[in-house]
Amino acid sequence: MAEIGIGIIGGGYMGKAHSVAMSAVGAVFNTGLRPRLEMICASNEASAERYRTAYGFARGTGNWQTLVSDPKVEAIVIASPQETHRAIAEAAFALGKPVFCEKPLGASIDDSAAMMQAGEAHHCINMIGFNYIRTPASQFARQLISDGAIGDITMFRGEHTEDFLADPNAPATWRTSGDANGTMGDLAPHMINGALALMGPMTRVMAEIETVHQTRPGGAVTNDDHAQMMVRFENGAMGQMFFSRVATGRKMGYAYEVTGTKGAIRFDQEDQNALWLFRREGPEATQGFTKILTGPAHPDYEPFCLGPGHGTGYQDQIIIEARDFLRAIETKTNIWPTFRDGHEVNQIIAAARASHTHGTWQDIATF
Repeated sequence: MAEIGIGIIGGGYMGKAHSVAMSAVGAVFNTGLRPRLEMICASNEASAERYRTAYGFARGTGNWQTLVSDPKVEAIVIASPQETHRAIAEAAFALGKPVFCEKPLGASIDDSAAMMQAGEAHHCINMIGFNYIRTPASQFARQLISDGAIGDITMFRGEHTEDFLADPNAPATWRTSGDANGTMGDLAPHMINGALALMGPMTRVMAEIETVHQTRPGGAVTNDDHAQMMVRFENGAMGQMFFSRVATGRKMGYAYEVTGTKGAIRFDQEDQNALWLFRREGPEATQGFTKILTGPAHPDYEPFCLGPGHGTGYQDQIIIEARDFLRAIETKTNIWPTFRDGHEVNQIIAAARASHTHGTWQDIATF
């Protein structure tokens, strides 16, 4: 069992989640590589020291270059703002270090393309953080679809809806400025990635993108509040997706429904430990959606709990990500989703923006 020095850039919401995950992953999954919390980076030295003490790192720094170049930092987690992703990843890859990056990959499609190319050119392990698709329920949904349990897939309907900006009197913040912080940059990537995981590649898209509240106390809103997309998948199925940060009453509305010729699947992240499955078999009088509570029989559940129906939570998704990242490093083999998968999401978002601008269907392959 070997140690690996972990450096995390960003100490806030996701920085804390990844710090906790790296502390716990060895015990939960009995990983071959055991993380050592070597260094954490924040925007200044005082914040770095506060996070270092709180999370249990050996050292802290206010300079990401110091963290990336330190020989005791052997793998890097980027949990800082999108506009910082590219420079950090390129510097780490140049030193041959593995990188895990929170979504979205960079602040633009140019960033994600450059990050993908740098990781591949230097033959470095790379992974992007799409955690919601890793719940035991959604992993089981992927298995059912792959195994043909609901037949040939004909339709996908997904959403990622929240209400943290539903109040028009909520003040303008960093979230209301810049494309990367809007709904298409913030929420849409998760469900687009989920659709790709469940359905396979998309070929074209038609989208509408809208700012519902043009101004807020403190300033103008320069990015989008919600958006809708129609898509066509490579397998021939059609799809619909909706994303919103102004969906009053929705807290974690990462939800989808997959329809097939023999059945259907429904999932809602607000009830993340349940999957609804319909099978078109048996007498019509007894047909209906069955609620399946996740348990040790489902992927990645048993390491957390031996009791069916007891459930896993948000932090557990991040621990599963940490396990996959460590396994990729140990085996020297990239594990889905990689930076290439993150760039694919950004290509779809770029095509959706072009569709909105021109009012036409857009082929995704051209972006």
